[in-house]
Amino acid sequence: MLKMNAVSTSYGPVPMLRQVSLHVGEGEMVCLLGPNGAGKSTTFNALCGLLPLDGGTVEIAGRNLQEVGPERLASLGVGFVPEGRRLFPTLTVRDNLRLAFDAARNPDLSFSDQLQKMAKLFPRIEERLGQGAGTMSGGEQAMVALARALIGNPRLVVMDEPSLGLSPKLISEYFEIVARIRDEGKAVLLIEQNAETALSIAERGYLLVRGQVAISGTSAEMVKNDTIRHLYL
Repeated sequence: MLKMNAVSTSYGPVPMLRQVSLHVGEGEMVCLLGPNGAGKSTTFNALCGLLPLDGGTVEIAGRNLQEVGPERLASLGVGFVPEGRRLFPTLTVRDNLRLAFDAARNPDLSFSDQLQKMAKLFPRIEERLGQGAGTMSGGEQAMVALARALIGNPRLVVMDEPSLGLSPKLISEYFEIVARIRDEGKAVLLIEQNAETALSIAERGYLLVRGQVAISGTSAEMVKNDTIRHLYL
């Protein structure tokens, strides 16, 4: 579903990603770990098509990202959860979800049916549909951002630091839902600093350090790695 091959990027003269390669198979959950400044959010921006590549390629569902463009990714079956939620604060929860549903352009789906599915997955959303997204708590906004990524029934979900700013209780609830998404067969790339939780639900992982993949392997291998244990566990 997702393949980055030797991707390099920069912000002006400053190199950020250096020959980064990773992949996520269909129905697989993979986590991308790394300390602050390692290039995790830069990787997310590169995958969204929001950052030009200095080298390498990104393929999503077999399509070259540079040929597709970021505005068509939702219609290819990709859902994104950006860092900081990035909801439209002056729009209602319903309108935020409607925008994402329309972007997916899936003629086989009904908005009302998908809205009901999201209400079952996120019980608080149903009672907040008419509320302005910007007036909600951080935890509620996190749930809406995830529902927005899922409402078009994507095959691939890319999440950037979704637990940022959440309480330990909400983090636990949030990742229970993420695990259910994995169990439904969706491919997931989880970009996360909470390494212990991420590795507990992902099948494989990559550690990004200074813009390069330093370590990769199964979650069991990553948990036993001395570097990761020193940094995170």
